[in-house]
Amino acid sequence: MEERFAFLAEWYDPSAALLRRYQLLFYPKDGSVEMFDVKNQRTFLRRTKYDDLHPEDLFVGNRVNVFSRQLNLIDYGDQYTANKLGSKKERTLAMIKPDAVTKVGDIIQMIYDAGLIVTKAKMTKLTWKQAADFYMEHQSKSFFNNLMQFVTSGPVIVMELMGDEAVSVWRRVLGPTDSSVARKDAPNSLRAQFGTDGTKNAGHGSDSLASAARELEFFFPSTAGHGPSNTAKYSDCTCCIVKPHAISEALTGKILNSIAEAGFEISALQMFNMDRANAEEFLEVYKGVVTEYTSMVAELCSGPCMALEIHGTDAPREFRAFCGPADPATGHLAATSCIHGIRESVDSNGR
Repeated sequence: MEERFAFLAEWYDPSAALLRRYQLLFYPKDGSVEMFDVKNQRTFLRRTKYDDLHPEDLFVGNRVNVFSRQLNLIDYGDQYTANKLGSKKERTLAMIKPDAVTKVGDIIQMIYDAGLIVTKAKMTKLTWKQAADFYMEHQSKSFFNNLMQFVTSGPVIVMELMGDEAVSVWRRVLGPTDSSVARKDAPNSLRAQFGTDGTKNAGHGSDSLASAARELEFFFPSTAGHGPSNTAKYSDCTCCIVKPHAISEALTGKILNSIAEAGFEISALQMFNMDRANAEEFLEVYKGVVTEYTSMVAELCSGPCMALEIHGTDAPREFRAFCGPADPATGHLAATSCIHGIRESVDSNGR
């Protein structure tokens, strides 16, 4: 029989305010998809070739775009798919500590080079209590107070990473806990390149699947609440959106490096998934003004995007100049079509 992969997927129908469930089938031989409406037990989409969905996109927890519908993959549809695609997939928490936040572009590139993907991300500044709760297993240890002072001394960036054996792969990227040991034993590791010692060691990674589940829930709760807040200042700033296609093409690290090298301060960062209604509202100023409006909306809700707060004097004007024209064929920056910059400063209400 022809190979196919099956997933249970959910789609939020904004017009009916309902979550609708589908069985999504993917045929790797020709890249075609098929969908069945679970509740009504009928075909929703006949088998159709769809070039924008790839085998590497298919894992539980991911959000995929199929003909303008954002589908959350919530479970495997059969045991064959679970055995074939799900056996090694893991989630883990990655934290970039205060001493390495300015190296976020390089670190995200290291993550992609290791075969992992970033599925959630947020810049936050921990209070002493939040840091103590997060590191509660170390409270009786001699280095605890120094660790608390360090991780609360500035912003950190926390991320959910996903991939095959993500827990062990990310810890291998990090290298030994003591940065001086890392420089001897794993000179290409993150801690060897960006860390100082055993406390100021650039990053953190969950040490087991159980720890990953607890730590991810701390920063990205699945129930009520949003975890520690982001670091947005909402003054003297503008907004930059790293678009979904740039994230899927693993260009995020390069874009963040370009922004930093141009002298801009990234004062807040968070990954989002936009539905069509939110994308239309966000880009409403372009409706009826530019012919690309419809395709701009489709792109923005086609997958995860990363919102950045760019802070600085006259940030809107200077950052737009840095981005260049919207069409990369006439622009001076290779990443032009990958980011969206806002013309006006963000006001005190964050609009």
